[in-house]
Amino acid sequence: MDQKEIIEGLKAVCICKGIRKKSFMAHVEKGIKTVQGLKKATGAGSGPCEGRRCTPRIEEMLKPK
Repeated sequence: MDQKEIIEGLKAVCICKGIRKKSFMAHVEKGIKTVQGLKKATGAGSGPCEGRRCTPRIEEMLKPK
């Protein structure tokens, strides 16, 4: 893993709960491939904004590259 990947993994996806991208990607690697699945696995979307900020970020992560 290079420095760029490490920095990218430390970025917060769910600001309300402080959940970082690396947490989401670990679940993706385990086979969770849906927004709802990632929210359930990480607790994202359960903060004060109710997912309004993190849902688009999660959707973007799941798009094929």
